Amino acid sequence: MSVLMKFYKGVRAMPLPWQLWLMCLGAMNLVVPFFFLEQIEARIVLGVFLAGALLMLVLTALSGFTRLLGLGHILWFPLLYFLWTRLGEMPADGFFGIWVRALIGINATSLAIDVVDVIRYVAGDRAESV
Repeated sequence: MSVLMKFYKGVRAMPLPWQLWLMCLGAMNLVVPFFFLEQIEARIVLGVFLAGALLMLVLTALSGFTRLLGLGHILWFPLLYFLWTRLGEMPADGFFGIWVRALIGINATSLAIDVVDVIRYVAGDRAESV
């Protein structure tokens, strides 16, 4: 089975609320940046998301659809720091500033979930969900 299919099957096997969460992450990190491509922050978010997606495919090839996939968002740590340091330059009442602030909150929440998943993987919870 191809790695992409294995990843897709893993996502589809997740409970619906988790699938909706992943759709929200995808929309915020992959779709919305296209509306702000003139902004360096949006281009960086898009690039980091694509790099993370590639990393997740590599991790899927190496370990299957496991909790280790949380490492796919490791680049979000420097991304969030970068975005946080730029908030002072972004008005909070414009669409771009609202998106960046919402993105920081959503991605930080995802990172908290990812940290727990990776810790569980390291502690021995290595079962595949597919």
